[in-house]
Amino acid sequence: MIQPHQITPPMSAERAREIADSFDLRALPADFLANPFPVYAVLRETAPVRRMPDGSVFLTRHADLMAVYRDAAVFSSDKHVEYGPKYGVDSPLYEHHTTSLVFNDPPLHTRVRKLIMGALTRRAIADMEPGLVALVDSLLDRIEAQGGGDLVEDFASAIPVEIIGNLLGVPHEDRGPLRGWSLAILGALEPVPTPEQHALGNRSVTEMLDYLRGLVAERRKAPGDPERDVLTRLIQGEAGGDQLSEVELLQNCIFLLNAGHETTTNLIGNGLILLQEFPDQREQLLADLRAVGDASAKEQVLTLAVDECLRYESSNQLGNRRALSPASVGGVALNEGTLVTLCIGAANRDPAVYDQPETLNLRREGNKHLAFGFGIHQCAGLSLARLEGRIAIGRFLDRFPRFELSETPVRGGRARFRGFLSAPFRTA
Repeated sequence: MIQPHQITPPMSAERAREIADSFDLRALPADFLANPFPVYAVLRETAPVRRMPDGSVFLTRHADLMAVYRDAAVFSSDKHVEYGPKYGVDSPLYEHHTTSLVFNDPPLHTRVRKLIMGALTRRAIADMEPGLVALVDSLLDRIEAQGGGDLVEDFASAIPVEIIGNLLGVPHEDRGPLRGWSLAILGALEPVPTPEQHALGNRSVTEMLDYLRGLVAERRKAPGDPERDVLTRLIQGEAGGDQLSEVELLQNCIFLLNAGHETTTNLIGNGLILLQEFPDQREQLLADLRAVGDASAKEQVLTLAVDECLRYESSNQLGNRRALSPASVGGVALNEGTLVTLCIGAANRDPAVYDQPETLNLRREGNKHLAFGFGIHQCAGLSLARLEGRIAIGRFLDRFPRFELSETPVRGGRARFRGFLSAPFRTA
């Protein structure tokens, strides 16, 4: 069995201070990517509004992130100014990331979010549960027959591909390329993407658009139920209201296909690997699940556990805003145009908000984590993500309570999205 200390390597206080003293998102060392949290702790204590070499600021306190999230009128999510130099204004990546829901302000953001939320009602999400259970059980059957597998490739990543594919009505035979496209497009969001990431991201946007044009044309001919089918809802728009342009429609289909993939994969993978890293918490969770009888009580236990995993190792570690006018955050004056990086991973371990923040506590209540963001840009699919996490982790543990990692898991090695590329395991 892999020993817990082998999963997240420790970092000395001296090394954390060294990285913090010269902290630059555009030049991050490998040991930071493996374990950024000691550095975040130093920054939160010594420079919570850290001025970066490029003139941007890096926020690490929970209260400061909340202040920015709450003030959408001053702190813009629009990325036209930022992504022009990063991608080139004629590139597919630029068109996508400046048109998608998450990187826009009202009124486009309001129009698209309203349409999406109309198909992600509580009833609609509840209706997804039987299909999700059947999917998870089929994956577990295959794993059981093999005596193990890979937590990421054979389990965690297979779930959101199917769920998002179902939401948009993507035929099963067409879903093969979706995960690769998503990883490439999101990979280009790193602070300094490599030339290879640029090229692969641009190619993936182009290929995804080519596919979606055909899917949209088919759905126009044969619409689905707009109360269940997000694509039909996006195509039809609100009755008597604005319609999305073709570019807005296609780019937000890409956003939806991407948004739930890597983040939910990381939620499930990180959660299961945390149970290996903290065996006492796994034993406690198993005991808590055995102690309750009805499904509702088990759901409550698993909801607490999922939210704590999201707090402790948020799938998405970084967010970005731009000041539209002079502002102040944490007592620091910001000029108009200042780019602001919101460090979700640091805010989620802020001792001003959480008791023993560096301790994983799967019974933690009143968890005010920011893994889903906050305010008008809070994740539209957060209820669906929680459902996927509960069903996946709960049923995995029910089937394989004594699973063990058979090799050291391999981290993704990225700053924005925190997760694993592979995690081989045995069922017992």
